[in-house]
Amino acid sequence: MQREVDEEFARYVRARQHRLLRAAFLVCGDVHLAEDLLQGALAKLATRWVRLRDENPDAYVRKILYRDAVSSWRRTRRESLSIFPDLDLPGVESDRSSGTDERVDLVRALGQLTPKQRAVVVLRFFEDRSEADTAEALGVSVGTVKSQTHAALARLRTLLPELAPHLSGSPSSGEETP
Repeated sequence: MQREVDEEFARYVRARQHRLLRAAFLVCGDVHLAEDLLQGALAKLATRWVRLRDENPDAYVRKILYRDAVSSWRRTRRESLSIFPDLDLPGVESDRSSGTDERVDLVRALGQLTPKQRAVVVLRFFEDRSEADTAEALGVSVGTVKSQTHAALARLRTLLPELAPHLSGSPSSGEETP
């Protein structure tokens, strides 16, 4: 019986690892840290796989990713800018045609946000989560999500003036977002 669970878990990891790695990368901005966060989250999932496999394991892994990222920021208590040597998002096929310059600019701009601002932007706009869901995933208050979103969008408007018209709304308002 244990062997079947292991094979099922392995299939899950193979099928979902690239998408989950991309989410981890967008939150932390560092490929190596994203890999570490994902490895830790998958290890935690493995210990609870029997109970969670029929529920929503993606939600569990993402929550662990985000909370572990926040915990690492709190432990270090310092902010650093990430340098993106390859600027490709992990788990995403590179399309060197239209939009590449904008994607590179956006990745660089995200790298200039504080870790908490970057996490809020990723959860709110790339994953289309509500303020309450974002607050729960990060273990912060809804007010913190609102203030960090406001500050992050203001910073992105400064860094990417050509995208400023698209950086004015929230995902639930129907307006365009990053």
